[in-house]
Amino acid sequence: MSSSIPLNERIIIALDVEHPEQAKEIVKKCESHVGFYKVGLQLFMASWFETVDWIVNRGHKVMLDLKFFDIPETVKLAVEQVNNRGVSLATIHGNDPIIRAAVTARGDVKLLAVTVLTSFGEEDMRAMGMTQSVEDLVFFRAKRAMELGCDGVVSSGLEVEKMRNKLGEKLLIVTPGIRLDPTPDSGDDQKRIVTAGMAIGNGASHLVVGRPITKAKDPIKVIELMQQEIISAAGSV
Repeated sequence: MSSSIPLNERIIIALDVEHPEQAKEIVKKCESHVGFYKVGLQLFMASWFETVDWIVNRGHKVMLDLKFFDIPETVKLAVEQVNNRGVSLATIHGNDPIIRAAVTARGDVKLLAVTVLTSFGEEDMRAMGMTQSVEDLVFFRAKRAMELGCDGVVSSGLEVEKMRNKLGEKLLIVTPGIRLDPTPDSGDDQKRIVTAGMAIGNGASHLVVGRPITKAKDPIKVIELMQQEIISAAGSV
């Protein structure tokens, strides 16, 4: 499955910006190399489907990252609103009733269950009194999501290898928290981070990349660097 994904769709650029015009400028700068973009809650609240439609009309794919979490009937109705808009991927929270409701409403959009946010670390698990590891929790949620009919999951690259080895190639694994340097710094709100090569080498399908590209002086240079990592890593798995 992963080997069939075009190189220009491996990276999903996160358009985590305040205004639609900022998002459009990023797309225009990067679309020669990348054909997949994430619209999250901040941008969606600023423009609703206008930016989504604009991206789709330019021939690109969209990951709508709204992480639906509500009573099942509301989630079902929300997913119905996403169908037939050209959206490729949509995110939902990964508990059983939400997944079941979303799956019944799924049309042409593929559903990704959020496992554990990449801003959440082992120390957070302990603070909540949880004794299992993040990796075990991610795997449990991914396995359950797959059993309930989800197309894939969102997970940090640190947990990808176990999922890919035990759950097979069919599962889409979308990995955020991608950095050029895998060492977290104090100013980064992401705790479980990896490089593009590490994530693909572990078995990720797509990589969600925001600030390393969108804040770069030369975003194309960063994209090309990550794409070279992807090529190298994909050839070794």
